[in-house]
Amino acid sequence: MKRTAPKNQFALIGVAGFTLFCLSFAGCQPNSPADARRTKQEPEVEYLISPEMAALNLPFSEAVRVDNMLYLSGQIGTLPGTTELAEGGIQGETRQTLENIKAVLEANDSSLDRVVKVTVMLADIAEWPALNEVYVEYFPNKKPARSAFAGSGLAFNARCEIEVIATVGNGH
Repeated sequence: MKRTAPKNQFALIGVAGFTLFCLSFAGCQPNSPADARRTKQEPEVEYLISPEMAALNLPFSEAVRVDNMLYLSGQIGTLPGTTELAEGGIQGETRQTLENIKAVLEANDSSLDRVVKVTVMLADIAEWPALNEVYVEYFPNKKPARSAFAGSGLAFNARCEIEVIATVGNGH
């Protein structure tokens, strides 16, 4: 009596062989420290501060760049290079705050249209509508995600503080 293998036996051997082949690659380790660095790269982090801000000797960076993201420290409505707040109440301070943010973004290869997240801190939440009147002038089309809250006091007795996260690099 002649014995023959079932027709699907070779298909099963093929699947098993392919599975072992794939699993052998899943367990591969880098051959050298250089290979390990290429497979697991640390993010590029850069702490940024302008000469004007450095002269104020404040205990923080204006921004921190991590790969293609830029994280700005909270900005208040101070006149550039000083700790003096802009005149005009909440709207004057909001305008100056957003001008300060715009300047930091542009100095670091970004812009207001690349902002993806905004956090607004107010000394008085009742001033929220007045802040928004100015805010929409700076974000007329692309509306970043936004959070807001009121606190019991902001630095230098500011009426508002705004921090943003933006993308940087190619693709302006």
